[in-house]
Amino acid sequence: MHDILRQHIEKIVSLSDEEFAFVRTHFTAKKFKKHQFLIQEGEPVKYFYFVVSGLLKLVHTDDTGKEHIVSFAMEDWWESDFYAFYTQTAATMSLECVEDTEVLCLLLKDYKKLCDDLQKMERFFLEKSNFGFIGSQRRIISWLTSNSKERYEQLLKQYPSLVQRVPKSLLAAYLGVSRETLSRLSP
Repeated sequence: MHDILRQHIEKIVSLSDEEFAFVRTHFTAKKFKKHQFLIQEGEPVKYFYFVVSGLLKLVHTDDTGKEHIVSFAMEDWWESDFYAFYTQTAATMSLECVEDTEVLCLLLKDYKKLCDDLQKMERFFLEKSNFGFIGSQRRIISWLTSNSKERYEQLLKQYPSLVQRVPKSLLAAYLGVSRETLSRLSP
């Protein structure tokens, strides 16, 4: 598990064996089953998660009880209810396993310690945050400027493996369309 984390980090910054030994002590490995929650709305958010294997969905439930899928996270991705994690407040979203999933968990105090004690990790997390921010902006622009067919085609192009792993009902919720509409859009 930790070798996968090292490979992931070293796509951005190189680490000596000693530096990585320090980094790995800040992570806890956990396994979750399909449909199990890592975060539940209303509960404290303890961790920031690196997905080693499996697939997660981040969901916001509105006042009417309708679920809105904010994002999916698969191998080599990071996920959490970031607002709740960084502000140490109750979750406004839930994080649930779509598949059996293995993650490496990072507490806020450990995240801060890594950033304070190892400048390379601060740079790594800054790069990951920037790319996450870019992805969020692209998704918002897509929602504002594209119709459902165009959003579906963008999803197919950008994340072809994700589309193969996610049930159509979840893809429809992510795209903001009904299951029937998604069926008409699918090739």
